[in-house]
Order: sequence, then C-alpha cells, then structure tokens
Amino acid sequence: MSSLLVDDIGELVTNVPTPGGGPLGLRRDVALLVEAGRVVWIGPARYAPAADRRIDAGGGAVLPGFVDSHAHLVFAGDRAAEFAARMAGEPYTGGGIRTTVGATRAASDDDLRDTVRRLRDEAMRQGTTTMEIKSGYGLTVADEARSLRIAAEVTAETTFLGAHVVPAEYAGRPDDYVGLVCGPMLTAATPYARWVDVFCERGAFDADHARAILTVGQAAGLGLRLHANQLGPGPGVLLGVELGAASVDHCTHLSDADVDALAGSATTDDGTVATLLPGAEFSTRSPYPDARRLLDAGVTVALATDCNPGSSYTSSMPFCVALAVREMRMTPAEAVWAATAGGARALRRTDVGVLRPGARADLMILDAPSHLHLAYRPGVPLIRQVLHNGVPQCRL
Repeated sequence: MSSLLVDDIGELVTNVPTPGGGPLGLRRDVALLVEAGRVVWIGPARYAPAADRRIDAGGGAVLPGFVDSHAHLVFAGDRAAEFAARMAGEPYTGGGIRTTVGATRAASDDDLRDTVRRLRDEAMRQGTTTMEIKSGYGLTVADEARSLRIAAEVTAETTFLGAHVVPAEYAGRPDDYVGLVCGPMLTAATPYARWVDVFCERGAFDADHARAILTVGQAAGLGLRLHANQLGPGPGVLLGVELGAASVDHCTHLSDADVDALAGSATTDDGTVATLLPGAEFSTRSPYPDARRLLDAGVTVALATDCNPGSSYTSSMPFCVALAVREMRMTPAEAVWAATAGGARALRRTDVGVLRPGARADLMILDAPSHLHLAYRPGVPLIRQVLHNGVPQCRL
C-alpha cells in the first residue's frame, strides 16, 4: 500500500479542538501520513515514519479542504447583464432565475456537464475538496432528473431543488406545481439525490408549500435543507429547525426567535446549521448576515459560496472567508472553521472538514505560514497544492 508523508508544515489546522490549539486545533512542528486516501498518522515531525512519497509543505500552512455546502452548478448561460444592472442600482428580487431556467432547458447534456466540471475544477484549485450541488434550473421532471444525474458524476452531495421558483408555465398555479414536485418530479429525482431543498421566500414558496415538499422528500429518504430568510423576514428558519433540517441557508433577516431556535438546535450533533453565503450579498449589494450575533448566541455557522450564475457567480471559498471576516464580524479562525468543519456539519459529514487519523485525506497547502493569510491577503492565489482522497489535484 502506497504511503505519502506531508512534512515541513508551518501550521497544521486539524479542527480537533485542543487546549493549546484552540477550536482549530492548531499544531506546529508536525507531519502527516496518508495511506489509501485517509490520514493515518499525525505527530511530531522528528518521529515521522518512512513513506513511499513525500510532499514538502515548504513551511506553509496545511488545512482541511474547504467544504462548500451550497452551490448551483448545473446551468447554462450567464446573467452578467443582470449583475451590471444591480450594480447600477436595480434591486435583487430573484426573478432572474427563470432566465437561467430557459437556457438550461435548451442546453444539451454535454453543455451542462462541461459547465459543472469546469466550475468543480475551478473550486478544487481554490481548495474546495467537498462540494454540494443543487438542481433547480430545469423545473420539469426530465430536466431536474438529468441535472441531478450530471451533478452526481462529480459529487455525492446532490440536492433536489425542484422548488426553486414556480416556472412560467405554472404561473398563477403554485399548488399544481407543488403537486408535480411532490409527485413525479421527486420520484424521478430521488435516485440521484441525497438532499431535498426549497426556496422558502416571498416570490417563491410559502411555508405550507415548503413543509409539504420537505415532508414528502424526507419520507422518500432524502435529508432536508432550506433556503431561508434571504430576501426578508420569513418562516423558513423556524420551519427548518422544526423539521430537523441539516442546514438553513442565507439567514440574512433573522428574528430573536429564529436565533434562539438555531441556538437550541446547536446543542445536538444533528442540529440545524446556519449556512451563510456572503458572495450573494456581495453580488446583490444586500445587507450581510450578522454572523457575530449568531456565533455569540451559540449557533453553528457554516460558510458556502452559493455559486450560481445570477446572485453569486463565485466558486472561491477563500473569497467568502475574507468577506466573512471583513463584512460579517467573524474572526479568521471562526471563518476558516465555518468553511471547513462547519460545511461538513451542514452536510452531516464527519470524514471531511477535519484532519485526524481516519479522516479523508482532503487538504490544502498554502503558500503562506498561517490560516490568517486567507483573510489577510484577499484575492491572492494562496493555495499551493490540493490533495483529494490523498491524491494531489493541482500545484500552482
């Protein structure tokens, strides 16, 4: 069995809390051994075992790979003109989703596959080793199923989002469309999906529709996720916590009751995570979520890109980390944890987002001595090398 040793590590982020290393479990003067795609040993560098191969980290920091738990990669076309209009002062309403639906329906499987792989590779080069991918731009039985089938070619974390918006052909008939989502569309999507999601917002789906879709999806064996409280106050967060959703995402407009519910949920390992998506606020000039309020209340927080062609066309988790520190009052350590271990918690995964014996050997090596540089040097390509399942993916 081939082994790989990573040594000359300036700082190792393990996300295994220690008295001396804080919540990130920081360790120095250590090495890390990989076999069969897993971490098998971490210890003092001077005691490092022999290995078949070696990677010299060059004094750079080593971190778990980013876990991006919210992304929409299956689409065609772009909405650059919509972005330009927002930058000129037009508000974001979510209405542009239907533009992407039309382009996606008209695209071939190969066109969609090329986009998914291009963006997935782009994210990997920036340190993302685990990525959730949603459907939601097909909104027909056949198009939702093919979107998930294509997403499943590159990730196990696939999410059925047939309830993204009500498509034009069902205008004025949301109940009929929800019936389609809960029936034939769910049946066609389930073989390719791990999760079910609903855009529970004004102009999309109300609490009754969201409850119906999530309940049926759960009965079909899918885990629950929810877009909630992005465009304004609403019932989504409380509904997600009530139903035991793994994550409620956006969380921009929260009441005290919303925060209390999330904090209460965080007392268990399978509680509901608040996943914040600062790329969306950056791209829509909307208010940022108050991460400090959530963290101080004891809420479990994750960061994700929300990569999509309309409201957050970025695949860069380092960019989101920098935004979270600058605009959402997170410390660098909190933001790094949220982008790694927090994302893993949002996907209910224990094998990623952490570096310890038995975990997947998903990691990144920075061209910098500390995790602090991810926020300290925004926009700089600091990811020197990425390992996914112990296999080097890129060297920049």
